Amino acid sequence: MGIKGLQWFVANACPDACTMVNLKEMAEKHHISHPDSSPVIVVDAMGCIRHWYTPESWVCGGQWQEYLANLQDFIKAFMAVGIKLVFCFDGVVEQKKRDEWVKRRLKNNKEIARIFQSLKSYRQQPGRGMFFIPSGLATFTRFALKSLGQETICSLQEADYEVATYGLQNNCMGILGQDTDYLIYNTSPYFSVNKLCLDRMVTVMYSRENLCHALGLNITDLPIFACLLGNDIVPEDILEGFWQKCVASCPPKSQSYDKRANIIRAVASYISRIPCSYGSLKDLEEMLPLASDKKLLYRGVESYLLPGQQSPWLPPSVSNSQILKQETAICLDQEIFQCCTYRHTRSWNMARTPEFNIPFLTEHIMNRRSVGLEGALRCHHGHYLSLIFNLKGSKEQHVRAENYMVYNVLSKGEVECSNTLEDELDTELPGQALIYRPVRQHIYSVLLQSGKGKGYPSYPIVKEWFVYFGNPMEQPDLIQPIQLDIPGGTPSLRTLWLTKGPEVQTLRYSVFLACFHLQDMVEEFQLLDAPVAAVCCLLIYLTLQVDSLSLEDLNAFVAHTLCLQGKSAAQLAGLQANDLTFFSLPILALVCSAEFCQPKLYRHSKSAVIKTCNACSHSLPLSCEQFTVATYPTVLLDTFCH
Repeated sequence: MGIKGLQWFVANACPDACTMVNLKEMAEKHHISHPDSSPVIVVDAMGCIRHWYTPESWVCGGQWQEYLANLQDFIKAFMAVGIKLVFCFDGVVEQKKRDEWVKRRLKNNKEIARIFQSLKSYRQQPGRGMFFIPSGLATFTRFALKSLGQETICSLQEADYEVATYGLQNNCMGILGQDTDYLIYNTSPYFSVNKLCLDRMVTVMYSRENLCHALGLNITDLPIFACLLGNDIVPEDILEGFWQKCVASCPPKSQSYDKRANIIRAVASYISRIPCSYGSLKDLEEMLPLASDKKLLYRGVESYLLPGQQSPWLPPSVSNSQILKQETAICLDQEIFQCCTYRHTRSWNMARTPEFNIPFLTEHIMNRRSVGLEGALRCHHGHYLSLIFNLKGSKEQHVRAENYMVYNVLSKGEVECSNTLEDELDTELPGQALIYRPVRQHIYSVLLQSGKGKGYPSYPIVKEWFVYFGNPMEQPDLIQPIQLDIPGGTPSLRTLWLTKGPEVQTLRYSVFLACFHLQDMVEEFQLLDAPVAAVCCLLIYLTLQVDSLSLEDLNAFVAHTLCLQGKSAAQLAGLQANDLTFFSLPILALVCSAEFCQPKLYRHSKSAVIKTCNACSHSLPLSCEQFTVATYPTVLLDTFCH
């Protein structure tokens, strides 16, 4: 999220901190000063998706080929000037930020309600001002970038922290994103994706040094400055009284700035007048209404320290590397402990070393090279299997770059799923989170099979933070895994991932289908191409789960799946979805979120809207949220169908 109002302040009240730069020229200078390595920009991928996703019919979701073409153009532009890109995606919601995550999801619900109200009122595509990231787009983006040969990683900590760490430790040319936290971290230069012009390869670079000069601060003051303005850890509502005191003691010199700008200047002035010490931080903690959490400010400052860094606002013995070591000591097995510690502190570097190279891992473990996306996903299974089986129950650690859901289930038994485009007024359909819960319960039973047995009479409970209307998310839903109904019981992960042979291949397929209650149709599904089989699996499951799914709905999506072969991105972009109905769109969110069908269904869901509307002369009963599988079938297909 960054710091509220700081982006505007830097752009309007601190122009020296914003410099238009030519990335090609910067790359050339960087190469001169670092002749042994190529210039690298680390990309905050989640902060760039809005920039990459430009289809006008965004409410339909999908438009995979057009989106893929945009990503290709983006990558080619940087390659042409000799810049390598490394992409980071959020892979975990840290407990210290869970409250803020919930708060944003509830706010998103209100935005989605406005989108559906607009659709019902005007029956046309809402403007870009109402843009909401289509269902499943983050996962598909990660897959797309990997298919384009790009280095992509899911974070095991807060993504902006790992981005900043990677930039610092690898002498990166810069960080590309749109988050003012990158002004606070003492790391590589921060480039704006919103100001990026690919044609000329120019953008705005934000200077933390010039910002500090304008505010009378030191670089080491920026973390306490960010905390006293309010961030993901220190909520703004406990700071309002403090802000009033700061503004009263430092009246604004100019009335041309807004209230927030005056607060920013006043807080900076206050910090510049007090000793830069741990004692001052403790005084601030006493001054603020922190209730029982007296270490809130301490943790906030600490969160901005990158590995090896220290802060004059904290005790001199505290460094981030020590904090990380304490957090990862939960791993009981020494091999696990070393791997997890390494991953937490150097997870980005792992992908840059030979032993963690995807083709190398695939050859070494699978005795074959990774082929496209599937091979990239498979490569991490084998390497970490020796680690998985040494951990107990819900504390098992499964560290993977590609599928953070598996890691989160095995490491802490807690997962989350953000918003999808669901109409809260549609009483006929439950939310996608509820429709696909039975599937997830079966998946959890497979992943947590080793947590059941001696000392564990039942499966570990999984905590779900899933967004659906009517869920206040004050507490997670406690989900009990449900064992699969297949002969011989649920096979172990060791069998599913490591054993070879045609019998095991059939077993994997059976387990996959069993999660959808389709285990008796293995032979029929094996006659189909994998993407078509995945679509059929999804539609059969939905037909059984959703009473209001109509024959027209099914016909439209089958036609959509089969009729787009060979269509170019330009041809697909030319399709017109006229007289858009809010009834047809919720189907799409379900399909677009059915990530295991990628890219067949996701390819161009606007065409599905057209086919659905053409198939029905009446308003469609199914809403787009219902097709959101919420990443779990991705886990399933990757896990069982190598």
